[in-house]
Amino acid sequence: MRLAGFGMRAVAASVTVGLLAPLARAFYLPGIAPHDYKIGEAVELQVNSLTPSLNAENKLESVLSFGYYDERFHFCQPEGGPKAVHESLGSILFGDRIYGSAFDLHMLKDTSCQVLCQQKIPGADVAFINDKIMKGYNYNWLIDGLPAATVKVDDRTEQQFYSVGFELGSSQAGQLVPHFHNHYEITVQYHTLDAVHHRVVGVVVTPASKNTVLPKDGTASCDAAEPMNLHEDRDNSVVFTYSVKWEASEKSWATRWDDYLHAVDPRIHWFSLINSMVIVVFLSAMLGLILMRTLHKDIARYNSDDAEDLQEDFGWKLVHGDVFRPPQRFELLAVILGSGYQLFWMVVTTLVIALLGFLSPSSRGSLTTAMLLLFIVYGFSAGYNSAHLCHSFGGLSLKRIIITTVLFVPGICWVVLMIINLCLVVAHSSAAAPIGTLLGVMALWFVVSIPLTVCGAYFGFRRKTIDPPVRVNQIPRQIPDQPWYLKPIPSALMGGILTFGAIFIELYFIMNSIWFHKVYYVFGFLFLVFCILVITTAEVTVLLTYFHLCAEDYRWHWRSVYTAGASALYVFLYGILFYFSRLRLASYASLITYFGWMAIACLLFFILTGTIGFVASHLFVRRIYSAIKID
Repeated sequence: MRLAGFGMRAVAASVTVGLLAPLARAFYLPGIAPHDYKIGEAVELQVNSLTPSLNAENKLESVLSFGYYDERFHFCQPEGGPKAVHESLGSILFGDRIYGSAFDLHMLKDTSCQVLCQQKIPGADVAFINDKIMKGYNYNWLIDGLPAATVKVDDRTEQQFYSVGFELGSSQAGQLVPHFHNHYEITVQYHTLDAVHHRVVGVVVTPASKNTVLPKDGTASCDAAEPMNLHEDRDNSVVFTYSVKWEASEKSWATRWDDYLHAVDPRIHWFSLINSMVIVVFLSAMLGLILMRTLHKDIARYNSDDAEDLQEDFGWKLVHGDVFRPPQRFELLAVILGSGYQLFWMVVTTLVIALLGFLSPSSRGSLTTAMLLLFIVYGFSAGYNSAHLCHSFGGLSLKRIIITTVLFVPGICWVVLMIINLCLVVAHSSAAAPIGTLLGVMALWFVVSIPLTVCGAYFGFRRKTIDPPVRVNQIPRQIPDQPWYLKPIPSALMGGILTFGAIFIELYFIMNSIWFHKVYYVFGFLFLVFCILVITTAEVTVLLTYFHLCAEDYRWHWRSVYTAGASALYVFLYGILFYFSRLRLASYASLITYFGWMAIACLLFFILTGTIGFVASHLFVRRIYSAIKID
């Protein structure tokens, strides 16, 4: 039977994912060409926004970043003023603000206690700086595309690794005035190609707090034992100094990111994968049992010519005349499903590109840029599938489906992002997107996305409609009372928890990477988890759809969407748990930023998983009703 083959493919899919597990570690292709330096050649040190990290209590108190040249920091500026570095669209949207600096570095030229500048910091700005020190803010510098890092040791493996960024200052428990770091020991590791050419393969900065006094001749001594404390009740004179040490290394340019890409405990990722595989195998076994045994017997009995068997018809065959009835608000359903197709192909393409190593950490913001551009390009898929499904449901207004598709998901996300951006502007955060960037995104939407959506809708509306395999009755059948566990809310909650259980461990690493500014690179694991998510969502939805049909409830269209999409509710609840366990946000701007982004992520996750559930249920329903004889 074809149904038996369907069940075997469901089991085979889960086995295939397990066989792909050894390939989970995606290989890495550098994202930029190497720069070969000659001895004495200038090496530019670039500065980026200061970002928050864990405070002394191991909590994150802010999610706002602030520009390095924010006038309240009073950092030294290069002659002629700071010059912005060209950045990608994704880098700008996620808060990177990279500029040149006043640091003077030359390949293989060590310097000791070089004076950068002397600044007077008024007491009015000291409160701002000390507050950022207490909240654990970090400097973020770049040399040859590599972030300046702090050397840390893994408590479990005792292995050294590089943690991106270094502290703005330090404070001890009970210390009233924190120490401000104004001296920087810069260690640049280099790899020698030949007698002439060298490459940068590592950057480590050890900051220090020194109350350095600058004599009249301008040559400072960095031996001061007294720390640099900033006091709010007076003006503070601060001397910024730095030393540079060049250190030979055996690391090659191709492997220079290995020290930065440190997994705290790789076994957790494997545990996540095994946990997800157990759920998939369990669901595949249940689905295979239903398809190959229960449904096989049902279809054999329904197709039997025995009059006694025909009198025993019950369950899902009784609703054959209503199961393909167009659902209520089918235009909105078509728009959601069209947007789900758009998100699905965006995610798949992004993961494949990342899996091949083309979205390396060397190219800052490349992942965000790729996702945004792919979402815009796949507007054709949204328009095509929305119009085709709406027409198949009986919709006749192409113009209305186009307008709704164009405005629904992008419009909601745009409104939320504008609220977040407005809060960032009010808070004077550098993470606020510039007006030029926002206009550029809008231009891409109007010039590229909307025409592609209109074009896709035109072809989708002209495509042959999806005809039901059985005739639809004119009068809807009365639906009997349902048991409590098959009512909308309980069934959706049961379906959502199974889907969420397959991804929640990897979700922790993703959120940790986003909010704690860590480099996420295990795209091999992420790809497998996504495959498991698709399989789990499809199987859970098909099972619950079958149970609903057996209870003579034919309203499976919307049920399949919110049963599969209910996992987004658990993702949001997990975001709340993450907030109370890892964060302690004090400002309204941080709260709105965090929960605003969580709302957007959960909305998109609901649409994505809801579409997967609908497509799986649609294929399942068409298959079983095509296999029986209808009088």
